[in-house]
Amino acid sequence: MTNLLFLTLKVFSATGGIEKVCRVAGKALYEESLEGALSLRLMSLHDAPEDADGNVYFPSELFSGHHNQRFPFIRQAVKAGRKADVVLLSHINLLPVGWMIKKVSPNTRLLLFAHGIEIWGELGGGKKNMLNIVDRFLCVSEFTKTTIQQEHGIPTAKCYVLNNCLDPFLPLPGKKIKSPELLRRYGYKAGDTVLFTLTRLSSKDRYKGYDKVLEALALVKDRYPGLRYLVGGSYDVVEKEYVDAHIRRLGLQDMVTIAGYIPDEELAEHFTMADGYVMPSTKEGFGIVFIEAMYYGLPVIAGNADGSVDALRNGELGLLVNPDSVEEIQKAIEKIFDDKRAYIPNRESLVENFSYETYKVRLAAILADLMTQ
Repeated sequence: MTNLLFLTLKVFSATGGIEKVCRVAGKALYEESLEGALSLRLMSLHDAPEDADGNVYFPSELFSGHHNQRFPFIRQAVKAGRKADVVLLSHINLLPVGWMIKKVSPNTRLLLFAHGIEIWGELGGGKKNMLNIVDRFLCVSEFTKTTIQQEHGIPTAKCYVLNNCLDPFLPLPGKKIKSPELLRRYGYKAGDTVLFTLTRLSSKDRYKGYDKVLEALALVKDRYPGLRYLVGGSYDVVEKEYVDAHIRRLGLQDMVTIAGYIPDEELAEHFTMADGYVMPSTKEGFGIVFIEAMYYGLPVIAGNADGSVDALRNGELGLLVNPDSVEEIQKAIEKIFDDKRAYIPNRESLVENFSYETYKVRLAAILADLMTQ
């Protein structure tokens, strides 16, 4: 039996993509433990102990939250890591803890999730020099794998590709009936065509491409008078002012709605209300939101210069565009609204590649391969 320690920053106290990965990976590892293949323990730096109570992914008894208490977390992680066969780090910011574990227990195998932008480019805090202690990297996309190999000299043999997957607890898609409550909330008509983007509005996240989408919409607004663009996600005030000014300059006040934060329990209704999803990012590690949008049957437009390519299966499941080209984004929008049915993603392929069951099998195979080497 393999003793596995899963170290995380946050699992339940935030709703971002990395937290989704942690919850799903935790569930997959727990189910593997039920088959007798491993013994599992999870520890979080920032979650409170009670944050795991009542969760549907794994028993809270396996989880310990340290509520931002950094030194107690490090002390307990190193103590537990000494007894572990494998330590899985959810984020590169935990690499110093992994380094300490390796110092006291050199035979412990160290796995590190490589999500995307957090591990690309310049690394501070001595992390660059610590990368060589990692036994294997779990890269969420081929793009992320290639990037860390090129930028940090990571050997190919140390890299697994483990694409992110659909959360097994996502509400099932229903009939394509737009929520009357959401239509009222946003002032939409039932016959309006809704283009949706879900992302935080922040100058650091402008690489998601929402500003380019606005410019593309300005070119098609006269052709599609019933087209509405809904941008959901939290925002900072400065970026919201920038986006609002951009909307005014382009004359899109009647077309664009900045919705703000959307609770997880309302996401299914928002995807169902939408007719297409667009996010021409340039720095996406993978893009869980793309496969979520496709799960609800939405045609998807994404950038062709990052991990979005993996999520769209190299264009098999959606439209890939040059994220810096407003013209390409414009033409993609026209394509999906001129013939939306032609760009509805292939559900069989989506499930085959990005279902939870597929993810679970791949993760188990990676662990088995690691332990036999």
